[in-house]
Amino acid sequence: MAGKKAKFALTDFFNNIFNNFGKIVFTNLLFAVPLAVLVTAFYFLDSALKLNGYFILMLSIIPLSPFFAGVTLVTSRLARGKENVDVFKTFIEGIKNNWKRFLIHGVITYFAVIFSYFSIRLYSALISQPNADSFFLVMLYVCLIISIIIAVAFLFIFFYVPSMTVTFDLSLKNIYKNSALMSFGELKHNIIATFGLFVIVLFCATILIFVGNTDSSIALIITTAILMFVLVPALASYVINASVYPGMYNLMTEKEKRSKKIDKKMDNRKKGQFIDEEDEENNIAEEFLDLDVEENKDGDEYIFYNGKMVKRSVIIKMKKEREKAEGKSDESKTR
Repeated sequence: MAGKKAKFALTDFFNNIFNNFGKIVFTNLLFAVPLAVLVTAFYFLDSALKLNGYFILMLSIIPLSPFFAGVTLVTSRLARGKENVDVFKTFIEGIKNNWKRFLIHGVITYFAVIFSYFSIRLYSALISQPNADSFFLVMLYVCLIISIIIAVAFLFIFFYVPSMTVTFDLSLKNIYKNSALMSFGELKHNIIATFGLFVIVLFCATILIFVGNTDSSIALIITTAILMFVLVPALASYVINASVYPGMYNLMTEKEKRSKKIDKKMDNRKKGQFIDEEDEENNIAEEFLDLDVEENKDGDEYIFYNGKMVKRSVIIKMKKEREKAEGKSDESKTR
């Protein structure tokens, strides 16, 4: 049964991609405009400063982040199977409503990428040094593994941060706290999303290797640009949302329901009400239903019987539900 469900889910996933492929490409083209402008600007800035460091080029992540809000909103709706998504309107809506918080996400993402990239690169370079002391080499391997684990944790967290931002009205603190918890708690979905990204990377790498065999650097650059400007960011966002969004949405809405229930109970306690109506309905004894209760009486006092207290309105409601159920049962018998 589990295998059948997985098969159907996979079929729906690919059907969704094929049905929405044009919208995914259009979303990517909208994102490609700021992508081309900002990456080119930071590339020339890096060349002018002659630093030859990726940390300057990667700065483009920050001003690009608000535009990625538009991509996230479109792809999250497409991944949910929503029909008639107006791509342009939704893209602008995503930017307009979330640009401030996505700027902050961009700054955090930039430092997470820089930390992960340079720490892994540093420890890998040190390990490759000849004649390294064995104890020192072991410590380097430990540091490298820790750096990789942290990089993967960052990746899983940022599966949720964009989607959670465009979907729920939460503070930044709660967005990152919930995303961090889901990075471990939703491991299965995170692995599925990672595998999806791996397939995209493998697909692009295969094309680039094939083009690279022509010994034309210009063709390689053009192909890379086409993949980035036409497909990759929006498709990656779609794959991530399709993998993690359902679980995230269910967890967040269930958490919100529990939070509201707790708030209601706390409010009842402040008012001096120590028995909640919901609990009364669930725990009411049959013996209460045989009591004669005045329906037209003003007020809603508690009725004490056999060591238990229940609101009069709750007893009346339960009596009516029982009478209604008995009426239906009698009707079915006469038929």
